[in-house]
Amino acid sequence: MKTSLGTHNLSLALVSALSFYMAGCSRTDAPLAASGTATTVGTEIDDSLLTTHVKAALADNMDIKSFDIKVETRKAEVMLSGFVDNQTQIDHAVAVARAIPGVMTVTNKVSLKGAPTSIGTKVDDTVITTRIKSVLMADVGVKSADIAVVTRNGEVQLSGFVNNQGQIDRALEISGGVEGVIKVSNDMSIKK
Repeated sequence: MKTSLGTHNLSLALVSALSFYMAGCSRTDAPLAASGTATTVGTEIDDSLLTTHVKAALADNMDIKSFDIKVETRKAEVMLSGFVDNQTQIDHAVAVARAIPGVMTVTNKVSLKGAPTSIGTKVDDTVITTRIKSVLMADVGVKSADIAVVTRNGEVQLSGFVNNQGQIDRALEISGGVEGVIKVSNDMSIKK
């Protein structure tokens, strides 16, 4: 009797998991939030997959230093941000992202690097990035998981998709107050 009950429980768990998975893949399920910026679980999964595909395509490309390019996706809109050496790399990165099936639009927020940096500056930039991510995460008014932070020579670039202008303003204010920050660039967009 124990065996059949255990098998029944396992079957029930598998059916429940499969139902949950299938519901998450549906493009017609209810929005995750009540605002006009809501997405479905299926859209969230599709966006994650697009981000993964774009990152993989950039990493496979020898002409692009993909570790300096951040990729974020919202409703099939891909946003590229970060720093590269030249305009050709920017153009190539945008072309690679556009070529991924399912990508509707590509927003280019990539900047050109300035003068070469030293090892000490790279370490300082990493510390600044870490501090900014920490203060953004600690602030309840900012949805920090949606904001990418890249620092180069003390110049900080914030990018990603946020809910409203208040979150952008707060993220800029917080980031500008972090020790070592010379300048903060706003490359964030409000979710559509």
